[in-house]
Amino acid sequence: MASHLHIESQSGKGANLQREMKVKVTPYVVAVCLTAASGGTLFGYDLGISGGVSTMDDFLLKFFPSVYRKKNDARTDNYCKFDSQLLTLFTSSLYFAGLFASLFASKVTRDYGRRMSILAGGLFFLLGSVVDGLAQSLWMLLVGRIILGIGLGFTNQAVPLYLSEMSPPTLRGTLTTMFQLAIGIGGVSAFFVNYKTQDIVPWGWRLSLSLAFVPALLITIGFLLLPDSPSSLIQRGKSSEGLSVLQRIRGTDDVHEEFNYLLKATEDYKSIGNPWRNILKTEYRPQLVMAFAIPFFQQVTGINIITFYLPILIQTLGFSSNSSLYTTIILGVISLVVTTIGALCIDKYGRKRVFLLGGSIMMLFLVSLTSSIS
Repeated sequence: MASHLHIESQSGKGANLQREMKVKVTPYVVAVCLTAASGGTLFGYDLGISGGVSTMDDFLLKFFPSVYRKKNDARTDNYCKFDSQLLTLFTSSLYFAGLFASLFASKVTRDYGRRMSILAGGLFFLLGSVVDGLAQSLWMLLVGRIILGIGLGFTNQAVPLYLSEMSPPTLRGTLTTMFQLAIGIGGVSAFFVNYKTQDIVPWGWRLSLSLAFVPALLITIGFLLLPDSPSSLIQRGKSSEGLSVLQRIRGTDDVHEEFNYLLKATEDYKSIGNPWRNILKTEYRPQLVMAFAIPFFQQVTGINIITFYLPILIQTLGFSSNSSLYTTIILGVISLVVTTIGALCIDKYGRKRVFLLGGSIMMLFLVSLTSSIS
C-alpha cells in the first residue's frame, strides 16, 4: 500500500503547518504538475477512442463481422446491433487488466518511487498503442488492450499521488484536479480523432488506436527528466535528495519545517508494523469507508460507461455514425469546461462543496438520461 506523506497526512498538525507555511508557487512546480497530470490524457484518450472505433465499419468488418452485418441490417433493432460478447471483451479487457495491474503497481510505487511507476505505465502505453495499431487479428487486438490496461493500472494510481506530493499546499486541490482535467482533454481529443479518421478507408481505425502513442511518448520523456517526489525519496532513505527536490519545487532553501515534518511522517509510517491491520481498527473506520465508498459509488453510477459507449448509445437512438461522433465532441467539450470550473473552485470553496454539487448534478442528469432513453 503506497503511503501518502504529504503535509495533509495528519489532519490537525498538517492543517496548522499548511496555514503557517508561505509557499512560493514556482514555474517549475507548475510545469512538473502539468507534465504529471498529462498522464490523465492516456486514460481519457483510451476511454474515448474505443467507443468511437467500435462504430467504424472497417474496424467491425475486420474483427467483428457479425456486428458489422447486424449494424447494416435494417431488420435488426438498433439496441441489438452491438450485442456481442467479443466486442464487449475488446472494450472491457483494458479495465480488467488495469484492475489487476494496480494490485502490484502500488508496491512498485511504494518501493521504487512514483516516478518509476509512471515511467512503467508510459512504456506499457507505448507498446500497447503500437500493438493495437498494427493488429491483424482479434487476439492481437486484445493483447494490445491488455498491455494498455497494465499501463493504466500503473499511471492511474501513481499520478494523483505524485501530484499531491509535489503541489504546494495552497494549490494542492487545483493541481491534483489537473489529472481529471487531463482525462477530459484526452477524451475530447479521442472524439475529435475518431470524427476525422472515420472517413479514412480502410485504416482510419488504426490511426485512432495508434495515436495513443503520442501522449504516452510525452509522459515517458517527461518523467525521464522529472525527479521523484520528496516524500517518496525520503521514504526510501534518500533524504538529502528529497531535501534538494523540495527546495527546488518550493523555490526557496527555507523548507526545513516541511522537510522535518516529512521526516517525522516517514518515521511514523515505518513504525506501523502492519498498515492493513491498523487501517481496519475502529478509530480509522471513517477514513477506510470514505476511501473505498467514494470512488466505488462514483464508478458504479455508470457515468464512465455512458462516456465509454457514448457514440454507440447515440447511434442506437437513430443518429448516423457521423452525427454520433460529432455529438460526442460537443458533449466532451462541455465536460471539459465544467471540469475546469471545478478545478478552479476546489481550493476556494473546499472539496466537500464541489463534491456535493457535482454528485447532485450527476444524479439529476443520469435520471434524466435513463428516462429519455426508456
